[in-house]
Amino acid sequence: MAEDDFYTKDGTVDYRGNPANKKKTGTWKACPFIIGNECCERLAYNGMSSNLVRYFKHRLNQHSSVATRNNQNWSGTCYITPLIGAFLADAYLGRYWTIAFFSIIYVFGMTLLALSATVHGIRPRCYAEDNCNPTVTQSAAFFVALYMVALGTGGIKPCVSSYGADQFDDTDEAEKKHKSSFFNWFYFSINIGALIASSVLVWVQDNVSWGWGFGIPAIAMAVAVTFFFSGTRLYRNQKPGGSPLTRLCQVLVASFRKFRLAVPADKSLLYETADAESNIRGSRKIEHTQDFRLSRCSVHVGRILSCLLIPCSSSKAAVLIFSFFDKAAVETASDHKKGSATGIIFAAVYSQMSNLFVLQGERMNTHVGNSAFKIPPASLSIFDNLSVIFWVPIYDRIIVPVTRKFTGQKNGLTQLQRMGIGLFISIFAMVAAAILELERLRRVRRHKYYELKEMPMTIFWQVPQYVLTGCAEVFTFIGQLEFVYEQAPDAMRSFCSALQLTTIALGNYLSSLLMTIVTSITTRNGRLGWIPDNLNYGHVHYFFWLLAVLSGLNLGAFLLIAKWYTYKRPLGTLR
Repeated sequence: MAEDDFYTKDGTVDYRGNPANKKKTGTWKACPFIIGNECCERLAYNGMSSNLVRYFKHRLNQHSSVATRNNQNWSGTCYITPLIGAFLADAYLGRYWTIAFFSIIYVFGMTLLALSATVHGIRPRCYAEDNCNPTVTQSAAFFVALYMVALGTGGIKPCVSSYGADQFDDTDEAEKKHKSSFFNWFYFSINIGALIASSVLVWVQDNVSWGWGFGIPAIAMAVAVTFFFSGTRLYRNQKPGGSPLTRLCQVLVASFRKFRLAVPADKSLLYETADAESNIRGSRKIEHTQDFRLSRCSVHVGRILSCLLIPCSSSKAAVLIFSFFDKAAVETASDHKKGSATGIIFAAVYSQMSNLFVLQGERMNTHVGNSAFKIPPASLSIFDNLSVIFWVPIYDRIIVPVTRKFTGQKNGLTQLQRMGIGLFISIFAMVAAAILELERLRRVRRHKYYELKEMPMTIFWQVPQYVLTGCAEVFTFIGQLEFVYEQAPDAMRSFCSALQLTTIALGNYLSSLLMTIVTSITTRNGRLGWIPDNLNYGHVHYFFWLLAVLSGLNLGAFLLIAKWYTYKRPLGTLR
């Protein structure tokens, strides 16, 4: 075996900065530490977020619509802050140090959150279940902790899935074929953590105390950090490639300044320097495509080859044209924005699990059978987790091999086909929720159950909407993870992952905006509106129908975008 075959060729290095040795680093040797970290982090996150809307409502004394909006705004922020972490990871710190630094912030935030529900003086004083009077200081302490957690998630969410995929060498076919399985099992681990959180921790919050309910997630996050650092010697690290935003702006300026120039049909006539100065550390170039007009930035214009001066060393300033990589980076980011925009509606649907699904469940019979045991409404999300845990191995071990025979694709379905199936299934999740609420209200009106806190209709009628949401997740979210990693330039993978996460943020904000608009319109002239504090007087099913219609339109838009998308391939290898 040649000496070169001992080392990766995708530019990754070990913890000392040396070329990564294939036998000593990466692959499934390193992945258990990353997957274990993610499992514990998701346990921590879901342990405090699954039931958060009830804390807002019953401990911070907020109305249903206000509690839902605050929950969605915070959730949205958790998916906006990844833009910060992604920028730092791709430009300066690398994924390892970004995850490490933001994990510490995360632990501090979770600890403060536990203290805000435990320590006398900053804990809201309550006289009964719905009789709490938090002071401004107490509410402020809680929100500071909450948004510190949101900042902490910003360095983990965009980096950890890409960091796990970095452990497999793209240039080695034997390793590359395991990458798709990694994304499946990575998402599987997320739902193991979420399952424990939704069952055990939600029960603790409802039946023991919020102090323990937030304290256990803080401990879980500390365990997650320990898991991550334990695998340091085994990790493969991609070198940061400098600010992606600077390169994006450079290409846009170059294309704008050459707007009137004709793009030659022969791509070989497009100028690209082969000098080291045009290379981006830790990145391969992207194959040229005809999809966009940004090729103008690479048009040769005679003796003046570039739109901008780029200093290359202390002794000279070479006038260079921007490389195909830069142009492809902008085009790829643009593709992600178009494709990811269709993920916004799906994220709005997904956010209902921790919002309206929970409030809907509060008004149903939460007893398990004829026993005295009551299941917390937020714990019904375990059926979402169980659905994911069921479908991931089914997809990985059955659907992929079967579809591979018909499609010829190594992964069975393309990433876009997988995402489209998930968007289709999500429509039926909202339809199921709307039909259930319609039937629930019909019984309320027939038997005059308006003032009953729990009507005699079992909460387990909610199971179908949770199961359908989980099934849609397996296709849509995992498809997005794989799509972003495979199609993003090497030095922009965290940034493009953050763009995908931003769609989840926008989905939460969209849901919050829809909630605000709907509440404003439907409460005019003294009416209670669609979503009053007592849902027995409301029309939540209208909101579910609205999301179902938007999901249908969203699927149509996605199919149009997917039809014209051209998959991009990296060129060459790196050492």
